[in-house]
Amino acid sequence: MRRTMLLLFLLLPLRAAAAERPVTPADAQQLFARFKAMAGQWHAASTKGWTETNSYEVAAKGTAVINRSHFDGEANDGMVTTFYLDGDRLLLTHYCEAGNQPTLAATTIDESGARVVFRFVSGTNMQSRDVGHMDAVEFRFVDADHVRSRWSWYAKGQERWFEEVEQVRVH
Repeated sequence: MRRTMLLLFLLLPLRAAAAERPVTPADAQQLFARFKAMAGQWHAASTKGWTETNSYEVAAKGTAVINRSHFDGEANDGMVTTFYLDGDRLLLTHYCEAGNQPTLAATTIDESGARVVFRFVSGTNMQSRDVGHMDAVEFRFVDADHVRSRWSWYAKGQERWFEEVEQVRVH
């Protein structure tokens, strides 16, 4: 019985991974439309303990979505993430408090379209990839008013999941 349970446990991640596939050009278009539909005000809470007011704005005649975060209780102006299409790819550039700007591409999506993973492509203000930066992000669209994201941090040759953020639409 233990051996059967262990085998089932080991097989679960394989099934989850099999449900993912590469993002197609049509997926990129649909995902971009989904980010556009997020236009408005959001409240976010992180597993790191911070909260923020979060806004999404469609800009540049519909060719970009700007996500701006304002951390509650901090004097700075937060961070900015832009989403945009580059031909058949959906990209995001994250303007980070770390002082760099990693660009990530949507690489995998689950069959339902509710989960997409972006992975590092390039970055500015980074002498090398080993400079600490946000390296990957997973977005899970729970419904039109709830989105969860999971961000990874990469530095000195290692990636680790940094934090999870839950966003709830305010209006």
